[in-house]
Amino acid sequence: MKLDVKSLDGKKAGSVDLDPAIFGIEDIRGDILQRMVKWQLAKRRAGTSKTLSRGEVARSHSKLYKQKGTGRARHGSANAPIFRGGGHAHNIHPRDHEIGLPKKVRAMALKHALSSKALSKELVVVDALKLKEAKTKTLKAMLEKLGATNALFIGGAELEENFALAARNLHEIDVLPSAGLNVYDILRRRHLVLSTDAIAAINARFGAEAAAPKKPAPAKKAAVSDEGAAQ
Repeated sequence: MKLDVKSLDGKKAGSVDLDPAIFGIEDIRGDILQRMVKWQLAKRRAGTSKTLSRGEVARSHSKLYKQKGTGRARHGSANAPIFRGGGHAHNIHPRDHEIGLPKKVRAMALKHALSSKALSKELVVVDALKLKEAKTKTLKAMLEKLGATNALFIGGAELEENFALAARNLHEIDVLPSAGLNVYDILRRRHLVLSTDAIAAINARFGAEAAAPKKPAPAKKAAVSDEGAAQ
């Protein structure tokens, strides 16, 4: 499939051929995208929440009052969960929130996210993400002409400094290098803007996966009879 290449100010700057296996999937799997987003958000969680049990609170562990004769309940110490300032009955421990997701499913989800943007006409390809000077006002005017005021921009291996500095002041604009391309950030913005360097990096990434030779299955050893072993 072929798509026009534009400059940052919206002018046509050529065309590019997109791999239909990456950008041309028509049957978009919403369940795969949901699993991938859930995996990403779970992986971002710090998991550092912690509350104190009754054995960890800094309170006296001595008995409040004598066991009998007061007419009140028989309490042991003030660090019990029913008292203000006491410990938690089922306290929270630090834990890892990450869930498992196969690598092939993650690669499939990224392809479906890219194809969904191409299918909905929300994919834009630009020749380069470069500015002569780091001016947010200049970049904002360019993006209005380009029609990408709510977008994720993906550059090459390294981002051009002027463009990155100018874009960070725009509220609905995200800028990432090609290595940071991910499903969650693609879906949370209306448009996806890829540079030609990003297209080359995506083709190289998935082309290398497709060209990787499969490991041959181990050969089964022939069974040796007792008579053959004796000979």
